[in-house]
Amino acid sequence: MTPEYSPASDAGSGTALRTSTGVVRRATVDDAAETAWLAALTFPLACPPGTPVSDMAVHIAHKLTPGHFREWATSTEHALLVHDDGTRLLGYVLLVLGAPGSAAETDAVRAASGHEAPYVELSKIYVHPDVLGGGVAGALMRGAVEAAAELGPGLPLWLGTNARNERAQAFYRKNGFEVVGRRTMRVGDLDHDDVVLLRTQA
Repeated sequence: MTPEYSPASDAGSGTALRTSTGVVRRATVDDAAETAWLAALTFPLACPPGTPVSDMAVHIAHKLTPGHFREWATSTEHALLVHDDGTRLLGYVLLVLGAPGSAAETDAVRAASGHEAPYVELSKIYVHPDVLGGGVAGALMRGAVEAAAELGPGLPLWLGTNARNERAQAFYRKNGFEVVGRRTMRVGDLDHDDVVLLRTQA
Protein backbone atom coordinates (compact mmCIF):
# COMPACT_ATOMS: atom_id res chain seq x y z
CA MET A 1 0.00 0.00 0.00
CA THR A 2 1.16 3.50 -0.74
CA PRO A 3 -0.71 6.23 1.12
CA GLU A 4 -0.60 9.97 0.51
CA TYR A 5 2.77 11.57 0.14
CA SER A 6 1.57 14.35 2.44
CA PRO A 7 0.79 11.53 5.03
CA ALA A 8 -13.22 3.06 10.03
CA SER A 9 -19.97 -0.04 10.31
CA ASP A 10 -23.46 0.35 10.31
CA ALA A 11 -23.61 -1.61 7.06
CA GLY A 12 -21.89 -4.90 7.77
CA SER A 13 -20.23 -6.46 10.81
CA GLY A 14 -18.92 -4.33 13.64
CA THR A 15 -19.96 -0.96 15.01
CA ALA A 16 -19.42 2.35 13.26
CA LEU A 17 -16.57 4.43 14.65
CA ARG A 18 -17.83 7.96 15.15
CA THR A 19 -15.44 10.90 14.98
CA SER A 20 -15.70 14.68 15.18
CA THR A 21 -15.71 14.78 11.38
CA GLY A 22 -18.09 11.91 10.64
CA VAL A 23 -18.16 8.14 10.90
CA VAL A 24 -15.89 5.32 9.79
CA ARG A 25 -18.10 2.51 8.53
CA ARG A 26 -18.15 -0.53 6.29
CA ALA A 27 -18.56 0.41 2.66
CA THR A 28 -21.48 -0.88 0.61
CA VAL A 29 -21.83 -1.44 -3.12
CA ASP A 30 -23.57 1.95 -3.26
CA ASP A 31 -20.28 3.57 -2.21
CA ALA A 32 -18.31 2.01 -5.08
CA ALA A 33 -18.47 4.85 -7.59
CA GLU A 34 -17.58 7.56 -5.08
CA THR A 35 -14.80 5.47 -3.53
CA ALA A 36 -13.32 4.82 -6.99
CA TRP A 37 -13.45 8.56 -7.68
CA LEU A 38 -11.68 9.21 -4.35
CA ALA A 39 -9.09 6.55 -5.24
CA ALA A 40 -8.38 8.22 -8.57
CA LEU A 41 -7.96 11.57 -6.80
CA THR A 42 -5.67 10.32 -4.04
CA PHE A 43 -3.55 7.60 -5.65
CA PRO A 44 -1.25 10.06 -7.46
CA LEU A 45 -0.42 11.57 -4.05
CA ALA A 46 1.08 8.21 -3.09
CA CYS A 47 3.50 8.10 -5.99
CA PRO A 48 7.02 9.50 -5.76
CA PRO A 49 7.68 12.79 -7.55
CA GLY A 50 8.44 12.19 -11.19
CA THR A 51 6.18 9.18 -11.63
CA PRO A 52 4.81 9.45 -15.19
CA VAL A 53 1.16 10.51 -15.33
CA SER A 54 0.55 7.77 -17.90
CA ASP A 55 1.75 5.10 -15.44
CA MET A 56 -0.54 6.42 -12.71
CA ALA A 57 -3.47 6.54 -15.15
CA VAL A 58 -2.90 2.93 -16.22
CA HIS A 59 -2.81 1.78 -12.59
CA ILE A 60 -6.02 3.64 -11.75
CA ALA A 61 -7.82 2.37 -14.86
CA HIS A 62 -6.91 -1.26 -14.18
CA LYS A 63 -6.76 -1.51 -10.37
CA LEU A 64 -9.12 1.10 -8.89
CA THR A 65 -12.39 0.80 -10.82
CA PRO A 66 -15.91 0.94 -9.36
CA GLY A 67 -16.15 -2.78 -10.17
CA HIS A 68 -13.19 -3.51 -7.93
CA PHE A 69 -14.71 -1.52 -5.08
CA ARG A 70 -18.06 -3.31 -5.46
CA GLU A 71 -16.26 -6.66 -5.21
CA TRP A 72 -14.25 -5.58 -2.17
CA ALA A 73 -17.37 -4.28 -0.40
CA THR A 74 -19.01 -7.72 -0.57
CA SER A 75 -16.01 -10.05 -0.30
CA THR A 76 -15.47 -12.16 2.83
CA GLU A 77 -11.71 -11.90 2.27
CA HIS A 78 -11.70 -8.09 2.24
CA ALA A 79 -12.78 -5.31 4.56
CA LEU A 80 -13.51 -1.99 2.85
CA LEU A 81 -14.09 0.95 5.18
CA VAL A 82 -14.96 4.56 4.36
CA HIS A 83 -14.91 7.78 6.35
CA ASP A 84 -18.28 9.46 5.73
CA ASP A 85 -18.97 13.01 6.95
CA GLY A 86 -22.65 12.79 5.96
CA THR A 87 -22.22 14.59 2.65
CA ARG A 88 -19.17 12.96 1.06
CA LEU A 89 -16.48 10.35 1.64
CA LEU A 90 -13.28 11.75 3.12
CA GLY A 91 -11.14 8.60 2.96
CA TYR A 92 -11.09 4.84 2.69
CA VAL A 93 -9.21 1.74 3.86
CA LEU A 94 -8.93 -1.68 2.22
CA LEU A 95 -7.83 -4.80 4.12
CA VAL A 96 -7.05 -8.11 2.43
CA LEU A 97 -6.90 -11.56 4.05
CA GLY A 98 -4.46 -13.93 2.37
CA ALA A 99 -0.88 -14.57 1.38
CA PRO A 100 1.33 -11.72 0.15
CA GLY A 101 1.82 -11.47 -3.59
CA SER A 102 5.60 -11.77 -3.60
CA ALA A 103 8.22 -13.94 -1.96
CA ALA A 104 9.93 -10.86 -0.54
CA GLU A 105 6.77 -9.79 1.27
CA THR A 106 6.06 -13.30 2.55
CA ASP A 107 9.62 -13.83 3.78
CA ALA A 108 9.71 -10.47 5.57
CA VAL A 109 6.37 -10.92 7.34
CA ARG A 110 7.03 -14.56 8.24
CA ALA A 111 10.48 -13.84 9.64
CA ALA A 112 9.33 -10.86 11.71
CA SER A 113 6.06 -12.32 12.98
CA GLY A 114 6.86 -16.02 13.34
CA HIS A 115 3.55 -16.76 11.58
CA GLU A 116 2.87 -18.60 8.36
CA ALA A 117 0.35 -17.11 5.91
CA PRO A 118 -2.42 -16.06 5.78
CA TYR A 119 -1.92 -12.53 7.02
CA VAL A 120 -4.03 -9.37 6.91
CA GLU A 121 -2.69 -6.73 4.53
CA LEU A 122 -3.53 -3.08 5.00
CA SER A 123 -3.64 -2.67 1.24
CA LYS A 124 -4.84 0.92 0.95
CA ILE A 125 -5.47 3.90 3.23
CA TYR A 126 -6.14 7.23 1.56
CA VAL A 127 -7.53 10.58 2.70
CA HIS A 128 -9.03 13.39 0.64
CA PRO A 129 -6.40 16.14 0.23
CA ASP A 130 -8.85 18.74 1.60
CA VAL A 131 -8.73 17.15 5.08
CA LEU A 132 -5.13 15.96 5.43
CA GLY A 133 -3.95 16.49 8.99
CA GLY A 134 -7.51 16.71 10.32
CA GLY A 135 -7.67 13.36 12.09
CA VAL A 136 -9.33 11.38 9.31
CA ALA A 137 -6.29 9.15 8.73
CA GLY A 138 -6.08 8.32 12.43
CA ALA A 139 -9.76 7.43 12.57
CA LEU A 140 -9.40 5.23 9.50
CA MET A 141 -6.41 3.47 11.07
CA ARG A 142 -8.34 2.76 14.28
CA GLY A 143 -11.16 1.34 12.20
CA ALA A 144 -8.70 -0.70 10.16
CA VAL A 145 -7.14 -2.26 13.27
CA GLU A 146 -10.58 -3.25 14.55
CA ALA A 147 -11.62 -4.64 11.17
CA ALA A 148 -8.35 -6.56 10.83
CA ALA A 149 -9.00 -8.29 14.14
CA GLU A 150 -12.38 -9.42 12.79
CA LEU A 151 -11.08 -10.39 9.36
CA GLY A 152 -8.14 -12.43 10.66
CA PRO A 153 -8.23 -12.77 14.44
CA GLY A 154 -4.71 -12.86 15.86
CA LEU A 155 -3.03 -12.60 12.45
CA PRO A 156 -0.22 -10.11 11.77
CA LEU A 157 -1.23 -6.88 10.03
CA TRP A 158 1.23 -5.75 7.36
CA LEU A 159 1.57 -3.17 4.61
CA GLY A 160 3.96 -1.81 2.02
CA THR A 161 4.65 1.84 1.27
CA ASN A 162 7.11 3.72 -0.88
CA ALA A 163 10.59 3.85 0.64
CA ARG A 164 10.77 7.59 -0.08
CA ASN A 165 7.46 8.34 1.63
CA GLU A 166 8.88 9.35 4.99
CA ARG A 167 5.72 11.05 6.21
CA ALA A 168 3.64 7.93 5.65
CA GLN A 169 6.24 5.78 7.39
CA ALA A 170 6.17 8.12 10.41
CA PHE A 171 2.38 7.78 10.53
CA TYR A 172 2.63 3.99 10.46
CA ARG A 173 5.29 3.90 13.16
CA LYS A 174 3.08 6.09 15.32
CA ASN A 175 0.37 3.45 14.89
CA GLY A 176 2.51 0.50 15.94
CA PHE A 177 4.08 -0.64 12.65
CA GLU A 178 7.77 -1.45 12.21
CA VAL A 179 9.80 -1.81 9.01
CA VAL A 180 10.65 -5.49 8.48
CA GLY A 181 11.73 -5.72 4.83
CA ARG A 182 11.50 -4.40 1.29
CA ARG A 183 9.57 -5.16 -1.91
CA THR A 184 9.14 -3.91 -5.46
CA MET A 185 5.83 -2.27 -6.39
CA ARG A 186 4.98 -1.93 -10.08
CA VAL A 187 2.95 1.08 -11.21
CA GLY A 188 2.32 1.06 -14.95
CA ASP A 189 5.68 0.30 -16.53
CA LEU A 190 7.76 1.56 -13.60
CA ASP A 191 9.07 -0.38 -10.58
CA HIS A 192 9.10 1.39 -7.21
CA ASP A 193 11.15 0.52 -4.13
CA ASP A 194 8.85 -0.06 -1.13
CA VAL A 195 9.37 -0.93 2.51
CA VAL A 196 7.31 -3.64 4.23
CA LEU A 197 5.94 -2.80 7.68
CA LEU A 198 4.37 -5.07 10.29
CA ARG A 199 2.09 -4.66 13.28
CA THR A 200 1.39 -7.68 15.48
CA GLN A 201 -2.25 -7.75 16.53
CA ALA A 202 -3.01 -8.07 20.23
